Amino acid sequence: MSKTLKFRIGNGYDIHRLVKGRNLIIGGIKLTHPEDLGLDGHSDADVLSHSIMDALLGALSLGDIGKYFPPTDGKWKNADSLFLLSKVIELIRDEGWDVNNIDSVIVAERPKIKPYVELMKNNISKILQIDLDMIGIKATTNEKLGPEGREEGISCHSVVLLYKR
Repeated sequence: MSKTLKFRIGNGYDIHRLVKGRNLIIGGIKLTHPEDLGLDGHSDADVLSHSIMDALLGALSLGDIGKYFPPTDGKWKNADSLFLLSKVIELIRDEGWDVNNIDSVIVAERPKIKPYVELMKNNISKILQIDLDMIGIKATTNEKLGPEGREEGISCHSVVLLYKR
């Protein structure tokens, strides 16, 4: 049974613990946390880039970022997640698909994300080679609830819509 699908949607999620001694990188931008905390992870732990990658891969049933950049592989240690995102979009395009749009929400009590949103959008736009108005990035707090609310970590949810070329 052959189906000609013109659109595919993907959902991505990522969360990383806040720790001392690490940079806080989100959307390829180095942010300053009031308590000098950063995100812990094998790569740079960029939750925005990671959730977008998982959404892209999920839309085409290609697995998740751990399949392509496993934390057990030393070559990805402290890797720039925007570079990893560039590799994922190559894979998506090799499959004959392009990004229609992305919508993401970053969940963090601190620092305030809004001042950095346009810089993040610029980075994502350059890597994915899509217009800025096709990228939605929002931020919210968790109202002091859960790991984000207790400032134990920062998470991000992303949805992407792909179209067949």
